[in-house]
Amino acid sequence: MSVSSPPKDIQEAPDAGFGKRPLGKRLAGANTFWIALVLVALIIVFSAIAPGEFPTLFTFQTLLIETSVLLVLSVGMTFVIITSGIDLSVGSVLIFAGMVAGKVMEAMSGGNASGAGWGVITAGLVAAVVAGTVWGLVNGFLIAVAGIPPLIVTLGTMGAALGAAYLLNNGSDVRSVPVVLNQTLGYGTSFGVVPNLVIVAVVITLIGAWLLHTTKFGRYTFAVGSNAEGARRAGIGVTRHLLKVYTLTGFLAGIAGFLSLAYYASTTISAHTTDNLNAIAAVVMGGTSLFGGVGSVLGTVIGVFIPAVLKKGFNITHVQDFWQMIAVGAVLIAAVWFDQRRRRRRNSR
Repeated sequence: MSVSSPPKDIQEAPDAGFGKRPLGKRLAGANTFWIALVLVALIIVFSAIAPGEFPTLFTFQTLLIETSVLLVLSVGMTFVIITSGIDLSVGSVLIFAGMVAGKVMEAMSGGNASGAGWGVITAGLVAAVVAGTVWGLVNGFLIAVAGIPPLIVTLGTMGAALGAAYLLNNGSDVRSVPVVLNQTLGYGTSFGVVPNLVIVAVVITLIGAWLLHTTKFGRYTFAVGSNAEGARRAGIGVTRHLLKVYTLTGFLAGIAGFLSLAYYASTTISAHTTDNLNAIAAVVMGGTSLFGGVGSVLGTVIGVFIPAVLKKGFNITHVQDFWQMIAVGAVLIAAVWFDQRRRRRRNSR
């Protein structure tokens, strides 16, 4: 086989031959379809229980705003998990990037960034993106080049990034954030009803979906996750590609850190300590396989909204938050169980 010619299983799309099957069978075999039904069912149930409170414009606006930052993180995590990797550091990188942005804006505005303008804000955005990208590059180098397992690398950088964030401001949050940033990006709206924060998250998600599902970068991501050795023999630079994937995840964590800063008007360190686990749970619930090679950005979007809808619905119906933890855990376990069943069924053919 020529090195420059990928083998048949890599040349074909993940769903090769998919279009030849009847629509009903295609839907029944799609994890995304079933997880979407779960989300729709939850919305219907909570709307029926609290018809005057849950199905309202305010509720859905709040849901979209509250999930925006996590959605940006989860898009990056989708790429990582499809390559059969993991990134436990994204929450800490988000915090570090937000802290760097806050400190840069403070420094450029003489210690009080509240009245700063768009020039200072732009510098803060660049600082956040660079900070996140650097951590992603470190993760990628240690995993792809040094050959250290992703779990160990990102567990280490999770603690290192969080510790570095604490050091930057002596263990406390940065609370001096430009008012115009908070009012425009954090709470501002377009077209009268669409939060600007949501628009940014949607644009990033659409770009992520385009990158994963229509470009060579996305095809290589699926190929590496399906069979890294086969991808390498087909001429794909697996090391270089993994480096790019983890760098992309760090880049998106940097953007998420800046979005969080805009929304909360503070670095809110304690609010992001479990973001890494939430992002992983959302991606897996959305049908992306922990074993690699299978996944979609649409599934991730659905996976992000299931815990958010549960939390909002339980709050409105006055159900204890502890039940939300149980429900999300059950959905997550069910998603992995379905993935394992699908893999066993596919391997037995």
